[in-house]
Amino acid sequence: MNKKIPEVITYLRTAQAIRERCDSIFNLACQDQLNNFQVDLTQLDKCANYVINIIYAQYPKLNIPLHSRWRHFQVGDVPRLAELDQMLAGLTPVEKAKVKFDLAIISVLLDAGAGANWQYTEPETGLIFSRSEGLAVCSFRLFCQGFFSSNPDFPWQADTRGLSQIDVQTLTQGFQVSPENPLVGLEGRLELLQRLGQVLNQDSHLFGIDSPRSGNMVDYLLQNQANKEAIKATSVLNAVLEGLGDIWPGRSTISGINLGDVWPHSLLKSDRLGDEYIPFHKLSQWLTYSLLEPLQELSLKIIGLDDLTGLAEYRNGGLFIDMELIKIKNPLILQQQHLPGSEIIVEWRALTISLLDKVAQVIQEKLNLNTSELPLVKVLQGGTWTAGRKIATELRKDGAPPIKIKSDGTVF
Repeated sequence: MNKKIPEVITYLRTAQAIRERCDSIFNLACQDQLNNFQVDLTQLDKCANYVINIIYAQYPKLNIPLHSRWRHFQVGDVPRLAELDQMLAGLTPVEKAKVKFDLAIISVLLDAGAGANWQYTEPETGLIFSRSEGLAVCSFRLFCQGFFSSNPDFPWQADTRGLSQIDVQTLTQGFQVSPENPLVGLEGRLELLQRLGQVLNQDSHLFGIDSPRSGNMVDYLLQNQANKEAIKATSVLNAVLEGLGDIWPGRSTISGINLGDVWPHSLLKSDRLGDEYIPFHKLSQWLTYSLLEPLQELSLKIIGLDDLTGLAEYRNGGLFIDMELIKIKNPLILQQQHLPGSEIIVEWRALTISLLDKVAQVIQEKLNLNTSELPLVKVLQGGTWTAGRKIATELRKDGAPPIKIKSDGTVF
């Protein structure tokens, strides 16, 4: 039995496990064996057409970039990334990549849903942003100011000592939080930053010895590639899950090891250890997608993009409920708040992963593009995430997802 424990954990940390376990829930839904949802695949075509219209509105020539945090840094047509590149002009390419890893990791950790009532006023431009874009611009500006760095002479990093200096008061000020401008899950975000600081000290082969920082993952990835000109997308995900797995609080464990964004479902339980668990690794995959671009800037080719999965979050999931691909069995589900570990949310997220694959396939066929020309990550960007937000604003005044999630700022 003990020999199986590491194997189970290794498996649950793979994109393959995400797909397989989510497909198990999807198959149960197709047989109408789930407690909370049904699927209606007759709506697949309608949903694909809705997303295609969004894709053409945003990218008429279909020159879709990867779905990643870097898109949000450019919101409002402000050339922030050009500003960053100018600041980093004196650094080597590898050092630049390390800075961008630090920035992406910090920004993604702070990226869980902000709630409908928070906004950020960017001092440099006077522009006001909310939700994910607001969190992105805020984290970008704080990063460039050295908010996460212990070294005043090198502000563009997030090192152990710098992270340990952050408390509720400094984070409140940095994010412009007040009773009139509340941010969902502020304490949860602080906890993630503090845990990141601790984790960096625990894994020297990933994060370095002298001045541990998340950007040192660049060295690890470069040194551990047999092919010096290419890197597997799953290798980046593996490093993220191995190095950052202990950040996530209050999660299920096997043999004392934190599983991360992995949740049990009673219908999958069997005599085999870990069969009931469904991994999603939403923030870890969002982070992985966001780390690929700094690696591409080092002239590395990314292999196996479609081995990663879609993201089990409320914009993609909301799209499928609002387009009636996912049908709710009990209307009360829409009236109550649900914790991330509830079977309602676990089922919804699992169905979202499986349906993203299916919608992407239909879109590829309709546009006559193959998976290398239009990989899933570009369908997300083009794409399903924007479509989920758009239909939410069409159907609900506040643009909130159809299902209310009780978020602590560490999952969604």
